[in-house]
Amino acid sequence: MTLVSPPDLSRYARFVQRTGRLGGRWVLAWPAVILGIFFVIPFLLLLRVSVAESGFGAMGNGGFTAASYLAAFQNDVFVYSVVFSVVLAAVVALISIAAGFPFTYAITRMSRRAQVCWLVFVLMTLSLSEVLITFAWQVMLAKRVGISNLLVWLGLMAEPVSLSPNLGAVLACLVYLVIPFTVLVLFPGMSRIDPQMAEAARTMGATPARTFFTIIVPIMRGPIVTCLMMSFIVGIGSYVAPMVLGRPEHWTVAILISKAATASNDMPLASAMSVLFLAVASVICLIIYRLGVRKV
Repeated sequence: MTLVSPPDLSRYARFVQRTGRLGGRWVLAWPAVILGIFFVIPFLLLLRVSVAESGFGAMGNGGFTAASYLAAFQNDVFVYSVVFSVVLAAVVALISIAAGFPFTYAITRMSRRAQVCWLVFVLMTLSLSEVLITFAWQVMLAKRVGISNLLVWLGLMAEPVSLSPNLGAVLACLVYLVIPFTVLVLFPGMSRIDPQMAEAARTMGATPARTFFTIIVPIMRGPIVTCLMMSFIVGIGSYVAPMVLGRPEHWTVAILISKAATASNDMPLASAMSVLFLAVASVICLIIYRLGVRKV
């Protein structure tokens, strides 16, 4: 009787192991490839244009010079716009957290059906574009059909007035745009908080406010930092809301960059402004991140 020896599977196993490693590397390499195509390469092009000599066209007059950076530093309007954009974004981030955090906490304490309804409503607001929301706010704040007519009907105002353009209209619109993102970021972590922790704190004599600030807020520190960074980025890069609902003194850097690139046709200056503003925003986001991960 002849015994048939089993096939040698060692080669096949080594082949599968090598191909598995190669496939895993390719899977991990895809995000780097996408990041390089859509961020690194455009940013390098932006840097190149920013050091070109001023002139018409995408590359100006070519060459290498730092004149556009000096012009941006010496432009008082640009410096003011940078400071205003940073302050505006910080205020929007703080207001969105202050309003979105208790709102999200209230949603997590509702029934499952109510939670689904509120989350669907939040997702529906995200389906609207920034342009549509901004013009809706413009109509709502108008003199003829705006909310001032409702205030007149309630006897709170003598006559209808236009509530835009002003800084309050810009803030209200940006906060409205940011709060849905805040709720969606906070909800997963907040819904996993054990309600018995708050009950135990109240049993020990803590008031609801103290329980909220000493138990809930510290647990949600990571998502709060994420919301702050996200809200800050949305606010600092806003374009449509300040343009439509604000005056020229309420314009952000994004509007100035657009004006330099389109109206003045000075692409090197617009690129230099973009690089400087990106550096400022990156430093501030890094500071927010470091404050968030620092141990207390």
